[in-house]
Amino acid sequence: MTLTGVGSSGSLRVTKVLRNGKRRFDPVEKERLIDAALEPGISIAGLALAYGINANQLRNWVKLRRERSAERKLSGMANSAPLAFVPVVAASPTGRPPAPSAPTSPRMRLKASLPNGVRLELEDADAQVLSAMIEALGRCDVPAG
Repeated sequence: MTLTGVGSSGSLRVTKVLRNGKRRFDPVEKERLIDAALEPGISIAGLALAYGINANQLRNWVKLRRERSAERKLSGMANSAPLAFVPVVAASPTGRPPAPSAPTSPRMRLKASLPNGVRLELEDADAQVLSAMIEALGRCDVPAG
């Protein structure tokens, strides 16, 4: 249970001691100790005892390493995974109010089922709103899911 490169006296090299008594260890030696703790069949408590640190401290370091590696894997998958939601686009007003004497456009209904299972229903909308919605949906690249 010896680590190559870790302090010759069987303890981690302390690089700094804070006012409150907390110690900062050499990061390279610390990483090697965490690597050793992750090997199958190694007792974390025994390894910590052999290198002069608290077993709970070594367990925390191992836990943090596992969490960081899991986050890296998730962030790598999140960057490559397609989005499951359609972005919402607000239709801008035309800038001129409709003429009061002009007949109102008939109200329509839109139902859309997207390839990822999302369903969209728009009821009692005029042709202008429906046109803007169809245009927005047409710009989205939604993969089948």
